[in-house]
Amino acid sequence: MVLDTQDMIEVDALRRVYPGPDKQDVVAVDDISMRVPHGQTLAILGPNGAGKTTLMKMLTTLLPPTSGTARVAGMEVTREARRVRALIGYVGQGNSAGHTQRARDEVIAQARIYGADRTTATRRATELFKTFGLEGMEGRRTQEMSGGQRRRLDLAMGLVHHPSLLFLDEPTTGLDPQNRANLWNHIRQIRDETGMTVVVTTHYLDEADSMADRILIVDHGRILADGTATELKQTHVGSHVVLEATDESTARNVASRLEERPDVLDVTTDASSVHIRVRDARSALPGLIGHASRQGIRVTGAHAHEPTLDDVFLTLTGRSLRDAATTTEEQA
Repeated sequence: MVLDTQDMIEVDALRRVYPGPDKQDVVAVDDISMRVPHGQTLAILGPNGAGKTTLMKMLTTLLPPTSGTARVAGMEVTREARRVRALIGYVGQGNSAGHTQRARDEVIAQARIYGADRTTATRRATELFKTFGLEGMEGRRTQEMSGGQRRRLDLAMGLVHHPSLLFLDEPTTGLDPQNRANLWNHIRQIRDETGMTVVVTTHYLDEADSMADRILIVDHGRILADGTATELKQTHVGSHVVLEATDESTARNVASRLEERPDVLDVTTDASSVHIRVRDARSALPGLIGHASRQGIRVTGAHAHEPTLDDVFLTLTGRSLRDAATTTEEQA
């Protein structure tokens, strides 16, 4: 489908409020505005309760906003919900297929819902079972399939009508690393072949880092940061260099000499170690060692630490997103 609008998703001051106990409203999404261009893969990161799923449900017409507007391909999600649904695919956190239904029947039924005749629906099901490596599973009931097979079946159902925009809400939670990688390989291939726009929520930072063109970090219903993985790391954390001195006094001396360097964002000491925050650790490390040497200070060791997305999240929120992911897996 060829779309003429500039952005695939346009969100302005979107807000969702739930009535809470003691007449205290719970704000799940709080004044979010954003644009998602055609063909972009956007990852939304945040802890449980941050508002990610509520935002996804509003964008997919499953939940009306309390206020604000959201458009998909120029169509308002509330007033033009049916047209939006025809355009998008959605894979939620739960399994899409019925537990006692046969896998192929579920995909065919999904295609028929989107208006395909039986011949076309059957052909499309055959294509998708091949694409997702589910050949031989056609007659199997979904409750008899493994977790990875069920998630691939969910993807097949979400893609049965060739959507221009695919929403994935924590699609790999509970899968082992091999099945996670396998699922993302399928998504990557389809995205690259079709130019499909993808919006994904995930607790797995490696997925966001490797798959997403752009990342939103969300907490308490608000966007805290927006950019590429590299931009977020450099802007909010920076790289770290640790220089080891002979003793605590020498470490403080090194720190005081480095504070005025333009490439040093921050410097602290911990016993005989000097912790230096810079934009790019690899390029800064030789200069930092050389600077200390020219001051007659002996450095006994040095190493660089490149920031991660979890470092970014920890800096912005004071919490680790890895802890949230571990908690989710333990509860699953």
